[in-house]
Amino acid sequence: MKHILSGIFAAAFALSASAVQAQDKPPLKIGGILDMSSLYADITGPGSETAAKMAVEDFGGEVLGRKIQVLAADHLNKADLSASIARDMLDNQGVEMIYDVAASATALAAGEIAKARNKIIMFNGPGSIRLTNEACGPYTIHYVFDTYGQANVTGLAAVKSGLDTWFFLTADYAFGQDLEKDTSAVVTKTGGKVLGSVRHPLNTSDFSSFLLQAQASKAKVIGLANAGGDTVNAIKQAAEFGITKGGQKVSPLLAFVSDIDSIGLETAQGLLLAEAFYWDLNDDTRAFSKRFIERTKRVPTSAQAGVYSSVTHYLKAVKAAGTTDSAAVMKVMKETPINDFFAKDGKIREDGRMIHDMYLFEVKKPSESKGRSDDYKLLATVPGSEAFQSLEQSRCPLVKK
Repeated sequence: MKHILSGIFAAAFALSASAVQAQDKPPLKIGGILDMSSLYADITGPGSETAAKMAVEDFGGEVLGRKIQVLAADHLNKADLSASIARDMLDNQGVEMIYDVAASATALAAGEIAKARNKIIMFNGPGSIRLTNEACGPYTIHYVFDTYGQANVTGLAAVKSGLDTWFFLTADYAFGQDLEKDTSAVVTKTGGKVLGSVRHPLNTSDFSSFLLQAQASKAKVIGLANAGGDTVNAIKQAAEFGITKGGQKVSPLLAFVSDIDSIGLETAQGLLLAEAFYWDLNDDTRAFSKRFIERTKRVPTSAQAGVYSSVTHYLKAVKAAGTTDSAAVMKVMKETPINDFFAKDGKIREDGRMIHDMYLFEVKKPSESKGRSDDYKLLATVPGSEAFQSLEQSRCPLVKK
């Protein structure tokens, strides 16, 4: 009995000492720079913060004897504000890693701040291929999707099906410009033609003049090189103007399940789109999504699912490395395959691109859907080696050729 009691007391003392030690050490802070209130809020926003917190809780809430703390800030889709938030997080708040960043212009701005301070930054919501090309850094990871992958999966499928003339409606900033450029390259390489394009301001409410130009072009496909609320508004207004009934196909080059919910299946049915994740893809995606829905009352987008996966991968690397030093953690992250509900045999390359399968979906007809968010039919699974830009094409200065 004495031995049993002494063992119990020793275990209790060890746990108590561990708790005291964790309290003595500063928390490990990770910071999200998100769109909490504007056109990308449903795609990332509060849902990305929730996903990060879920990852931390599932990991156990602490690592290396330090409590893990999740921070989040709203960049209001302003690049200068994003840079300012990143600077404050890293210089004043003790943040060790930045996640998501939500949009391309804001991501490029925050990425430069993180790069100058040798801190890890993981992009889940932004799409610009520049993040792993000219703007790449030794501690930069582009995790979920990019404009090259979206263009390659959606544009290639469309042209092969006979939709070979295109006109683009493009959001006038880094992401939209890159998405138009990458999709145009795929279209022309596959034998199609680009008949023209028009640029619209970010977060515009009236697409009438832009859609009329697209309609006048007689292009078979109106490619939407935008995202979030801009994509939703453009598709709704195209239907109102009778453009789709007139025979032209509207192709959202980046769309999320949250967008389809906002548009409605009656209007969105038949759309082709590429995604990195879908909540109802398999048992693993459904299990995570069920827990996410319980908290948010919404299914997770690919960006939000990517936040959970990337934060978990980071915390595992910190534990394995035994430090939060960026170089040591990044080495482990690049050496360790990613196997979870988001990616199978995912790998972070030297340019920071996380390679994983992409999926081509068709939006269901209302009669095919079993309920809210039952939106997609899987048409094809595209291996990451085929979906994303090859290292031979990379313009990242870190890539040795």
